[in-house]
Amino acid sequence: MSLTDLDTKLHEHFSGRVVRKDLTKKLKEGANVPVYVLEYLLGMYCATDDESAIESGTSTVKNILADNFVRPDEAEKVKSKIRELGQYTVIDKLTVKLNERRDVYEAEFSNLGLRGVDVPVNYVRQYDKLLAGGIWCLVRMEYYYDEFERNRSPFLLTNLNPIQLPTMDIDEILDARSSFGKEEWIDILLRSIGLEPTRFEYNVKWHMLLRLVPLVENNYNLCELGPRNTGKSYVYKEISPNSILVSGGQTTVANLFYNMSTRQVGLVGLWDCVAFDEVAGIQFKDKDGIQIMKDYMASGSFARGKEEKQADASMVFVGNINQSVDAILKTSHLFEPFPEAMATDTAFFDRMHYYLPGWEIPKMRPEFFTDGYGFIVDYLAEFFREVRKRPSYSDCIDRHFKLGRDLNQRDVIAVRKTVSGLAKLIYPDGVITREDGEELLTYALIGRRRVKEQLKKIGGMEFYDVRFSYIDRETLDEHYVSVPEQGAGKLIPEGDLKPGHLFTVGRSEGGMFGVFRIETETIAGTGKFEPAGLSSGGREVRETVKLAYRYFEANAKHISGSIAVQNHDYLMHIVDLQGVGVAPEIGTAVFVALCSAALGRAVLPQTAILGSMTMGGTLTKVSELANVMQVCHDAGAKRLLLPGSSAVDIPTVPPELFSRFQLMFYEGPEDAVMKAVGAE
Repeated sequence: MSLTDLDTKLHEHFSGRVVRKDLTKKLKEGANVPVYVLEYLLGMYCATDDESAIESGTSTVKNILADNFVRPDEAEKVKSKIRELGQYTVIDKLTVKLNERRDVYEAEFSNLGLRGVDVPVNYVRQYDKLLAGGIWCLVRMEYYYDEFERNRSPFLLTNLNPIQLPTMDIDEILDARSSFGKEEWIDILLRSIGLEPTRFEYNVKWHMLLRLVPLVENNYNLCELGPRNTGKSYVYKEISPNSILVSGGQTTVANLFYNMSTRQVGLVGLWDCVAFDEVAGIQFKDKDGIQIMKDYMASGSFARGKEEKQADASMVFVGNINQSVDAILKTSHLFEPFPEAMATDTAFFDRMHYYLPGWEIPKMRPEFFTDGYGFIVDYLAEFFREVRKRPSYSDCIDRHFKLGRDLNQRDVIAVRKTVSGLAKLIYPDGVITREDGEELLTYALIGRRRVKEQLKKIGGMEFYDVRFSYIDRETLDEHYVSVPEQGAGKLIPEGDLKPGHLFTVGRSEGGMFGVFRIETETIAGTGKFEPAGLSSGGREVRETVKLAYRYFEANAKHISGSIAVQNHDYLMHIVDLQGVGVAPEIGTAVFVALCSAALGRAVLPQTAILGSMTMGGTLTKVSELANVMQVCHDAGAKRLLLPGSSAVDIPTVPPELFSRFQLMFYEGPEDAVMKAVGAE
């Protein structure tokens, strides 16, 4: 295999610290062990560019895996070897528990299937992760059966070496970083986690790097939702021995935070990163689990019993989105895959520092995995640990930029943490130019704004301030950032509508604001009215629609003498575009739709008709006007038709939102019809 210029530079500056990644792929296919275990062995025997040495080293690693790696189906064979040979070395994942009755620590071997193997206390004190989730180790075992101690396992653990780099010199990386350009260094990091950077677009490379930020930044909260098979959980399961993946999402407060009976800190105190796979399945067996998690995500501490505990673990939430992003944004929000207990909890989601758009990452294909050289994963993991200990790098933006006024304190913390994490990865030596800092800042703002856009959909005006920006300290120019998916198709489209078709917005009986499309057709008949689509609403909705038609029957002649109600049947379908349940506040919109269909005149394009009415035509004011107008804006409306009584609530609407609309006020149902069809 010929070396590229980047390969040559890597060997020049990091001799013995890099390995060919195609070797990992080949060995991984035959051994069900994490990548960092394989590369630990490859680093011992294949960290060179000499082809003959690599070939010999690969053969040695294969022999070690063949002889010492325990396959579950060969567990009995390995036990027999330990017994017959007296001692034997195995590679397996060990989890240790304290047996209080015997007052000893006992190990459980994942693949070997052994339980109750005594572990010398010095190993437990030295490697406390044995007690939380377990770690992969090289273990020398002996066998001694004592017939007088039948309750004790005859398997003895005589030597234990965790599969991890014992020490690393961070200065080695800091000094060598200046020899590589920014894009070269990004490519090295991607290669080191097994990816071929030339196969990815520039923004996708940044998304891949962001997955690593929880490993280098304390208490970083990341959410990534997207299609299946995009490698969302790969980094946390395979790349670092310092992170743990909670599969299925089910856990307990004792396991995650603090066990009151054993007085031991849980996963957050023992791992750098705790990742939850498949967020839809997140479930605490304890009622207060989510509240404790929220406290921890906000402050890095949690209270159990009389004590408050501190921890540094980052939290990562990954899961699948089963629809297109456009479809979700039209009907719901991008946190929808979370379980029901969290799906509308704005306080929980507000603690997310970044929402990584998984739909922008392509599904993994064989050509996306590299054959080139990269850091040995164990070396990379120790680099992550070292920079994690360093203070925040976020001050790199303060010299040239300041954040806009729409960012609150949580937003500022989130953006600064993202900037710091990415800076530690890309610029570990701290040499960051003005342009580099601006790039970091822009990327960080986009991800946090994506969080706030969803909070706005869930929580309304409380999260209105989403126009994120940064100000150049030299020119005082303010630069705004946007999220790409917000420009997706709108529920209220541009262009003319058919007569009898219109849009309205209201609050359902369940308390959620929704957008509704009313479609009305007239056919020759005897004045029958057949409404459909009301099943998602309650009795009040059905009464509202019925009253609106009765008012239409009684007052159609006031609209136009050409309307002959008894000569036509009216077919109406109310479409609940966001699945929240049809709102009762649609009386005026139903009346206008009937008149529009009867007149054969279309409602003005991109108009939302708001408000309701009684049987006598008395208008009711729009409740929570600011929230309703925000929903209208998000749906794509440009004009709003409002009852005059709502004018008193205009001061509650933020000026920026108010300026997005052409407002028309009506004084009665008939006036609403005339203004809706542009016939004032």
